This record gives sequence, structure tokens and C-alpha cells, in this order.
Amino acid sequence: MIRITECPRDAMQGIVPFIPTEVKVKYLNLLLKIGFDRLDFGSFVSPRAIPQLSDTAKVLEKLDLTQTNTTLLAIVANLRGVEEALSHDEIGIIGFPFSVSETFQIRNTNTTIAQSLSTVASMADLCLKANRLPLVYLSMAFGNPYGDEWNADIVMKYAEKLLSLGIKDLVLADTTGSSDSDKIRYLYPLLSQAFPTANWGLHLHSFPKFEKDLLETALSSGCVKFDTALGGYGGCPMAQNKLTGNVATETLVSLLRAKDLLPPMNLEAWKEARDFCHYLFHEVVKG
Repeated sequence: MIRITECPRDAMQGIVPFIPTEVKVKYLNLLLKIGFDRLDFGSFVSPRAIPQLSDTAKVLEKLDLTQTNTTLLAIVANLRGVEEALSHDEIGIIGFPFSVSETFQIRNTNTTIAQSLSTVASMADLCLKANRLPLVYLSMAFGNPYGDEWNADIVMKYAEKLLSLGIKDLVLADTTGSSDSDKIRYLYPLLSQAFPTANWGLHLHSFPKFEKDLLETALSSGCVKFDTALGGYGGCPMAQNKLTGNVATETLVSLLRAKDLLPPMNLEAWKEARDFCHYLFHEVVKG
């Protein structure tokens, strides 16, 4: 079955005008009704780095989890964030952005690759003790705009290292729109076949005109786990290319419906969430 992680955290994190906490709560509660596998709802990182998500703990307190099977996912960038996320029983998955590009790792988490591997090792141990799932994003998996060396062997090397640290959930992430159909067609099967015990997924950023082709290629390459965001909003404030957004959930849903692969969804909640998404990003954000 196809599994979708909806990513409002990624959609909102780079927005400068602060979105009121109650507005975030209403939007997330609508998303929780749809039936997504996971909801990437917030992050426990420095409020100086991502001020938009400084209210994640307050948002969490007000989420209605009584009638949802969606698992909450929170992003962290250091051990303090891991410990804070683990202090909330409602959060089932702790995600860490690990970059195969040294430049982006430093830009994104203010740590080197070597330091980040140490953080991941500790995170995996803490999650195991707390009965939570650690997830790692292999950022810049399809290349980078910084001139850092990139090839499939580099991605393979770090995937193997992360697996040895106890990470089973790995997401190939393209934060700057560096992926294309050829890279996905080559890299995704290569990794999923080399490391079949891992649970592989894709987190793509792209321009709208390329989304469908990328998703088609990913599906034909065996991918069953996708990160997307309603409206295609979002992107990493630390990335060089700020023009690319998340792949739109609408594009994925339309494609899956046409192929009769769409998992069960609450269509009434889906419509309501889409309407509120438009209100949020066009009226609340733009004033």
C-alpha cells in the first residue's frame, strides 16, 4: 500500500509572518482527519533558526488525536531536540536531516557530517529506549548546488553507515530540486535492493511542471512512501534554491487515483483541508 506523509511543517517553516498558533492547530487537526500515514507536524529546533515553529509544543497540546490513525512526526537537529521531542508521548517518530553534502549539513544543523552521525547514533539509542521510531532523511541525495562531491557511492556509503547505527527508516530527500527522472530511476532501486531491510521513502522538492514525471518514475521504481505537502508549499530556509517547493499532495493523489492506488481517504476532510490550506497561505500569510 502507498503511504503518504503530509508535511505542513515543511510547508510553513520558511514563512516569515508568524502564523497564529490557533490557525496551525486548526489546519493540522483537519489534516489528521484525512487518513495520511504520517503527519510531519512540527520541529524542536532553535527558535532563532526557525522562528515559525517555535510554538510546536503549544500546537501539540491542542491537537485532537482521538479519532486518527495518523502518526505524528517531529523534526530535530540535535540531542536537545531529540530529548524534547521524546518528552511528548504523542509523537511516534523522530526525524533527523542528515546531509551527504558537508556544506548543507553545516548550513542546516550547524554541525559537520561526522558530528551529525554521532547525534544520529545517540538518537537511535534514545528512541529505542523510549519505544519510538527514529527516521533519517538523506538530504542532498540527488546532488547539491554547492559544488560538494556527489555520486551514488557516497549516498550508498552513508546509507550503510546509518543502517549500522540502527536506523531502519531512510528517506531520500531532494531539498534543492536537484533530482530528475534519470537519477530517481537509477538511485532508488539501487539503494532499495542493496539494503532491502530498510524502509525507503522519497521527499522531493521540485517545480510544479516536473512533479508528475518524478512521481511516475518513483512509482515505477518501486517507491511506496512519499512525502508531500498540500499546495506544494514550502522548502528549506537553509537551502540555496528557495524557488522549489514540496511536491504537491494534490498531484500525488490525482496520480494514485488514476492508477487505482490511492489509499483510503476521508474525502470530506480532504476538501475541507484543501480549502483551509488556500485560506492559510493566501489570506493569513499574505494578510
